[in-house]
Amino acid sequence: MRAFVIAMEIEAECVRPHLRDGDELIVCGIGKVNAAAAAQRAIDAGADEIWNIGLCGGFGEDVEIGGVYEVESAVEYDFDLAQLNGTSVGVVDGRDSPYFPCSTKGVFPAKRLATGDRFNDSESDYGLIIDELGCELRDMEGAAIAHVCEINGKAYRGLKCVSDVAGRGSMTGQYLEHRAKCLERLAEAVAVLV
Repeated sequence: MRAFVIAMEIEAECVRPHLRDGDELIVCGIGKVNAAAAAQRAIDAGADEIWNIGLCGGFGEDVEIGGVYEVESAVEYDFDLAQLNGTSVGVVDGRDSPYFPCSTKGVFPAKRLATGDRFNDSESDYGLIIDELGCELRDMEGAAIAHVCEINGKAYRGLKCVSDVAGRGSMTGQYLEHRAKCLERLAEAVAVLV
């Protein structure tokens, strides 16, 4: 069974027309805890593949507003045990790597996703996400879902459309300006991928 764990209703509207018999759609709300709880609920109900589809922020010259990308790996950039055990930022206790593996179909370019429970224009976050973790996408749910999928031995698939790019003005302003166009692009991509 496939389950779609989606943060916002406006993103879920991109998925609804493409659901098959037996699919489950959960609109979980924004944030890592909401996303992780919904992913675990879906797995407990029998899902063997969790999809997370939505809008995200972007970093660097290789991403564009309205660009659609599959998630190749994901990291929780706001998880930090460095002072406790000397690990790098994002490394969850008991793991060697900060990156959770993700499944891709190769239909859209694949990028690395950084997930954290904040939406901001922080230069310090940018440095961490870009320079230390090498991520090109940022959201508030994906890595939490990938984390739950790894714990349960299930596949995670992420599909993201970039609504704002760091360094090109206010993220909030860009998001509001481009949201409608990006949701259209996301809906088109869902039709191709799922």
